[in-house]
Order: sequence, then structure tokens, then C-alpha cells
Amino acid sequence: MSTSLHYLFLKWQAIALLLFNQKSAALGRFESMLDLRPQDRYALASRAHVLAQLDRRDEAIAAMEQLTVAHPGQASAWFNLGFMLEQDKQYAKAEDAFGRALQIDPKLDRAWYGLALVLIQDRRYDQAVVALKKNTELQPMSPFGWYQLARVHVDRQEPDEAVKIIRHLKGFEPKVAAQLERETGLRIAQSS
Repeated sequence: MSTSLHYLFLKWQAIALLLFNQKSAALGRFESMLDLRPQDRYALASRAHVLAQLDRRDEAIAAMEQLTVAHPGQASAWFNLGFMLEQDKQYAKAEDAFGRALQIDPKLDRAWYGLALVLIQDRRYDQAVVALKKNTELQPMSPFGWYQLARVHVDRQEPDEAVKIIRHLKGFEPKVAAQLERETGLRIAQSS
């Protein structure tokens, strides 16, 4: 069997194994794919993803780092690395990874959001506001950036700005607006 056919056979096996929730077996197929093509983007990314699903966090991060080394121009790989690092509370490294993702693709709204979460953890609220404004500009109907932006304004002692956001959220995400009202104690009068 040719290398290309063997690779495809392993790939289809891995996909089938994942469909049947056989993650460990699928991981073995991704490893075999990498034996054939050590720099293969799909196999590297899939291996990292499966390792994360198996809660093998350190290995997943190492696998994602390997992907970013092999394919440094992939914004999504840098974002995923940043996400994993942020989940692992490695905030400085996560900030760097999100920053790399944004250098490659400044319109990657998820990376702006991830960067903001890291900046919030570090209490760098001014920078977090900038990142969240960029996120909400790129993804205006997603409540997540708006929610965090309102929380940051409260932390910065800017309740008027938070009220504006709550009012805005009432127009398309009333449950999130109500949650912010409960959490912040800010109440928005209903307009008649």
C-alpha cells in the first residue's frame, strides 16, 4: 500500500473511531499518521484535540506547541494553544499565543476574547476593554464579549458604561442582560 493510501486509511479509521467515542484508539491512528507525515497539520491538530478531550492537558499543550512550530502561520493553531494555556492558568504564555494569532489574523474575534480574559485575570482592565471592544466589533451579536465588557466596566468603577451595555443586551440577549443586572446590582428601567 502506498504511503498516501495508508495515510488516508488511518485517517478514515481515526474518524470512525471518534464517531464511536474510541478516543484512545483514534489517538493511536493520529500517531501513526504522524509517523508517515511528521509535519501533517491535520494529524497534529487532531492529536492535540484528542489529548485535550482525554484530559491529558500537558500532552495536549505540547502537541499544540508542536503544531505551532510546524505551521507558525496558522492563526487557529495559535488561538487553540492560547485557549489551552488559558484553561491551564498559564496566562503569560496564553497572552503570547493569542497575540501571535492576532498578528496573523487581526479579525479572529475569538482570539480577541481570549486575550481579554487573560488581561482580566491580570487586572489589566484598560487593555481588556480594548480587546473586548475589538471582539464585540467583530462579533456584535455574541453576548460573551458584551458580558465581559460590562463586568470590566463595573470593575473599573464605570457603572454608566455597564448600564449602556446592559441596555444594549436587552435588545437581543435579555437573559444575559438580566444576569448582569443580578450580578452587578445595576437595574435598567424598562422603557414604555
